[in-house]
Amino acid sequence: MFKENLIQLRKLRRMTQEEVAEKVGVTRQAVAKWESGETVPDLDKCRTLAELFGVSLDDLANYESGNNLGLGVPPKGKYLFGLVTVGDKGQIVIPAKARKLFDISAGDQLVVLGDETQGMAVIKSERFLEMAQIIRNLETKQ
Repeated sequence: MFKENLIQLRKLRRMTQEEVAEKVGVTRQAVAKWESGETVPDLDKCRTLAELFGVSLDDLANYESGNNLGLGVPPKGKYLFGLVTVGDKGQIVIPAKARKLFDISAGDQLVVLGDETQGMAVIKSERFLEMAQIIRNLETKQ
């Protein structure tokens, strides 16, 4: 997983092994060995690589593209939870991983937002109301 993720991230950012090596503080040969799976970097180098590519350390080491529609490592803080099917009445099931990460439980109220060019978003009603209040406060100060 690590070596595939490293190769994919480096190529996605159009970086050479030399450029990655320079940013991480190692030789090009070290990066080549990481990408071949011959060796793995120490934790500090992994952390530096994750920061360089803007991904989490866990995703750099463990992400499997086969689990997410074949897509590569997502940027840090961004998620693809998989596909859901819309039921007859428009209902969807929010994947368990998403519910856990965003602390969504049965009975919670969600706001569904939409933009014809950007798509849809779902947010807990409490968060939406907090943001709305912040905006109202800013408008009254002006």
